[in-house]
Amino acid sequence: MKCGFVALIGQPNVGKSTLMNHLLGQKLSITSRKPQTTRHRILGIDTSPDGQVIYLDTPGMHTGEKRALNRYLNRTADTALMGVDMVVWLTDRLYWQEFDETIVGKLKQAGLPVILAVNKIDKLTVKQEMLEFFADAQKRFPFTHIVPISALKGNNLDKLKTLILELLPEGGLIYPEEQITDRPERFLVAEIVREKLTRRMGQELPYALTVEIERYQELPSITKIYAIIWVERDTQKNMVIGKQGQLLKKVGSDARQDIQKLLEQKVYLQLWVKVKKGWSDNERALHSLGFNE
Repeated sequence: MKCGFVALIGQPNVGKSTLMNHLLGQKLSITSRKPQTTRHRILGIDTSPDGQVIYLDTPGMHTGEKRALNRYLNRTADTALMGVDMVVWLTDRLYWQEFDETIVGKLKQAGLPVILAVNKIDKLTVKQEMLEFFADAQKRFPFTHIVPISALKGNNLDKLKTLILELLPEGGLIYPEEQITDRPERFLVAEIVREKLTRRMGQELPYALTVEIERYQELPSITKIYAIIWVERDTQKNMVIGKQGQLLKKVGSDARQDIQKLLEQKVYLQLWVKVKKGWSDNERALHSLGFNE
């Protein structure tokens, strides 16, 4: 039996959450086309007859630390390298960027086996460019393997899973076979609501909002969930609610369907939108809203 922890790292919006969901065979991390959708360390457990792989989906590593929220995201991404057995570094391009050297520095300091997974190969047309990039990458860092994949289409993921298992240490299961994450259902529910908001809102607003579960009531035939959507300004509140409350109703309807699939039970979902001025640049406010790992 092989068993161990695998950190999924990379810059924002390269497909880390999509990759983990497909490796697990079920949706655990929320996804959208907007960068920095992932804000917390999400642990996903994949147990098979060959062993147990424990993936850590992390926020994208980035340079901007203007707000307290950005500093929190970078800290969360960095600490994911502590206590893991190996790393999968995900990229979606065939050229080297300046910030990649920062990631290389962190990986050298960690001293872990690293697989470079080049995502979105279904969009690549020139094979020679890919081979040249692989050769250049290998000169920059001693990758254990370099693997072209498509997280969305599932291309080459079986090979990636095989290579990951080979690099993990031998050992018994850390988590029970049926467990898929260490996160409580309340957390997953809040993330589902935030995903629906992120997908329906414009480019900027998703970064100014967060979701807090105020009350979670499990009854025999229904689960009642009362959630607050926090924004930073009154104008943002109006945008989230939408004309005659239509946008908020659509978000609630979309989220309720996914939550019912998650809980396998009928769900009553009540959403409120409230203003907490400057919450994303206030360490105390972040802590109170669950950004405290």
